[in-house]
Amino acid sequence: MPNCENCHSKWSWKQTIKKTFTLDPAMTCPYCGERQYQTQKSKTINAFLTPIVLLPLLLKIFFDIPGAILLSLFPTLFVIVLLIYPFLIKLSSKEEYINLSKEKQ
Repeated sequence: MPNCENCHSKWSWKQTIKKTFTLDPAMTCPYCGERQYQTQKSKTINAFLTPIVLLPLLLKIFFDIPGAILLSLFPTLFVIVLLIYPFLIKLSSKEEYINLSKEKQ
């Protein structure tokens, strides 16, 4: 679970899910009220979780899987990803952006 970088309080699973499913990239700490941001490394790791939900489509291409099993895999994988997601989030007090330039400073 993420820890607030300001007050070092550990967020609950429910608080983390609630804060991450908003359009605002800043997440306000429920304990101290400071704005927290997901680290770039955390965003990258969590971006790899999303395709896992679509894994049954790839399996269908290579294996002859019955439709009922295929359809049951989607919600199962979605729930698994949803359960794992908050444990992989790391917070920072500063918003980080992807550095696409190769310039050295």
